[in-house]
Amino acid sequence: MRWIAKTTMLSIRPFEAKDRASLMNIAADTAFFGEPIEKYLDDRRIFQDYFYAYYTDFEAEHAWVAIAGQKVVGFLTGCFDSKVQISITRRKLLPKVLLRLFSGRYMLGIKTWNYFINQKQAQRSEYCPYVNLQDYPAHLHINVDQNWRGCGIGHHLMQIYLDQLMYAGIVGVHLGTTSENEAACRMYAQFGFKLLDEKPTRQWKAFIDHPAFARAYGLKLPETR
Repeated sequence: MRWIAKTTMLSIRPFEAKDRASLMNIAADTAFFGEPIEKYLDDRRIFQDYFYAYYTDFEAEHAWVAIAGQKVVGFLTGCFDSKVQISITRRKLLPKVLLRLFSGRYMLGIKTWNYFINQKQAQRSEYCPYVNLQDYPAHLHINVDQNWRGCGIGHHLMQIYLDQLMYAGIVGVHLGTTSENEAACRMYAQFGFKLLDEKPTRQWKAFIDHPAFARAYGLKLPETR
């Protein structure tokens, strides 16, 4: 197991509560194909509270951060059982987000409403890549600060998490991305991830002038016990 990785400039360690704000900011700063989420959402807190709070607040033991000096410059958030994440998000996180939404705690504008409409359409079966959660129960999200890309951080984070999964006896892991994230797709392929399914997506039609595809990649993990 390689659960701690160090270089002369960088170290990778388990996520700690003090890293939460930095992790959330990197998540929002890279949410639009590596660029800030404000491209399509008025208030990044909606995204952070709904999409990432699960990983920092309910399954923090499977999250990792890359540190340069004292600064968080990248992270990987993991989930061993996607069905649990889906359930907790619906039962605990969604009600909180909706309460904050309708009580005026978030900034709302035309970008946000357009995103909600496009996101709802993207979740329809004809636009949502299929993943068999029996074969690929775990999943992950990985992001690196734009000033630290190309330093191998993503590879180190991925390897540590895959080691953690194998040590725990998890049979498979998946992730979601789009055809626009070409560098990330190449990295996933290098680790042995296979394209499980892809569907045309119209979610980003206002921002790109060519067809895009939502993709699901999966990796079967060897038994280590």
